[in-house]
Amino acid sequence: MNVRAPLPNSFGEQLDLEKLSSRGQNPREATIFVGYDAREPIATYVCIHSLQKYAKKLFPLSILRLDKVESILTRGQHELQSTEFAFSRFLVPYLSNFEGFSVFLDSDFLFKGDICDLLDSVDPTKAVSVVKHDYEPKTESKFLNQKQTKYERKNWSSLMIFNNPLCRALSPRVVNESSGLYLHRFKWLDDEEIGEIDLSWNYLVGEYPSNTTKKVNAFHYTLGGPYFDDCKTSEFADLWFDDFSEMKAPLK
Repeated sequence: MNVRAPLPNSFGEQLDLEKLSSRGQNPREATIFVGYDAREPIATYVCIHSLQKYAKKLFPLSILRLDKVESILTRGQHELQSTEFAFSRFLVPYLSNFEGFSVFLDSDFLFKGDICDLLDSVDPTKAVSVVKHDYEPKTESKFLNQKQTKYERKNWSSLMIFNNPLCRALSPRVVNESSGLYLHRFKWLDDEEIGEIDLSWNYLVGEYPSNTTKKVNAFHYTLGGPYFDDCKTSEFADLWFDDFSEMKAPLK
């Protein structure tokens, strides 16, 4: 195991990670951040609509727009970057002042379960919790004819529950200067610091067979949402359009 040195806080003092993880923080009090891409804004709003519809309680919620963090995220667009929030997602702990818990979601999620149940299942001693997908993409391209990249731990970062005090490694400098693989493969943590979420909360539409899980709590249209012309008839597209119709009522 690689043992990391204690992390300094903003005053140069050494942080005791064990104390930080035992402060009695409640994942149910998390702030939720949803990705936003100007090419598919409707995805963000339908995702939020579905999340709020099933949640038992209200949550502080923020739309992670790139134009709102451009003074912090100064790195340029990478040629393999498929969304505007490919890197800004890793700023969530910093944007949360490294306090409490925060959730990041890709915009192309559709909830069918109560996110409170997800948060109740989180191990609060872990720095971050994710669905630990173990698969290789079936296609060579995805939405908007973008290249499908294949790498270890793909889609782990599409849904992350951050224990923010334990994610101080994600400073703006690290997020701006590190490679995409370093960030998305969670090389900024030791493996034992990564908690696991049930696959039902990040069901990869078009990648997993329908019998992968007994219940789907959140569909993830990772190959392209039904709002794209070439994905309108994709698997489970009807479910997305049902929520879209609810959200835009009474507009036709």
